[in-house]
Amino acid sequence: MSPIYITDLDHTFLRTDQSVSIFSREVWNDKTKHATLSVATARSFTKTHQFLDKLHLDAPMILLDGSMVVSPQKELIDLKLVDRALGDAIIDEGGKFDIYPFIIALRDMELNEAFLFSTTLNAHQNSVLDNYKNDPRMQECRDIRAMDMNLKLVYFGDFKTLQPLTEHFRKTFGNELEYKLSPEKYSNGYFLTILHPDGDKAHALQTVAEYLHRDLDDLTVFGDSINDLGMFERAGKAIAVQNALDEVKEMADIVLPYTNDEDAVANYLADTNI
Repeated sequence: MSPIYITDLDHTFLRTDQSVSIFSREVWNDKTKHATLSVATARSFTKTHQFLDKLHLDAPMILLDGSMVVSPQKELIDLKLVDRALGDAIIDEGGKFDIYPFIIALRDMELNEAFLFSTTLNAHQNSVLDNYKNDPRMQECRDIRAMDMNLKLVYFGDFKTLQPLTEHFRKTFGNELEYKLSPEKYSNGYFLTILHPDGDKAHALQTVAEYLHRDLDDLTVFGDSINDLGMFERAGKAIAVQNALDEVKEMADIVLPYTNDEDAVANYLADTNI
């Protein structure tokens, strides 16, 4: 049977400037002749398609940290949402710490997305928003509230703010939610992602395997960060890039000698006989 490779994007397959090198593109497109390749990313459908515009892609994509599994043709395969009441409760609890989330939500079942942000922002949040100035999904909110179909809520800040906030959420909401606190590699801050408890990459990987009628042992995954750990636990082979966090390297079956800026994933694929 043909192998299946699923890679994270940021700081794994993408270079730090968020580009795909010519080498990576050529290797990817060559490998899809004999293997199935796809992605598992925190990015949205729209952003992922922009990054992978010149890459052959016909397998389900794991998007928005695992809260959505969708085909390249925009066929919705699985969706895990945080409902409005729970989303509003998260916002209210976070407000006690004087911080408000970015909310990525669906406007409709055509998978049109909304990106909500508060008028109350810290320096880390302002820095992130600089990269989204022309994004049509953006919606500024004086009194930010959740939507009906929330995919994830994300807090950006420093560790001393987000670590106690994470613990507060765990104590308040327990297993109702999934919480992932990670360093933000594009800056010197941290981000806390809040998801449906089954809306992570690990559960989404299971969905992809079932959709493809394959065992999890048949899947090879690549990653670098906290939100990849669940995938690493479930996949048959887990591969970390050289620039991955230490805890990711510790769980990996293979640690590549290359960073994302050295086309780590593409080099592995190029050296692998299919």
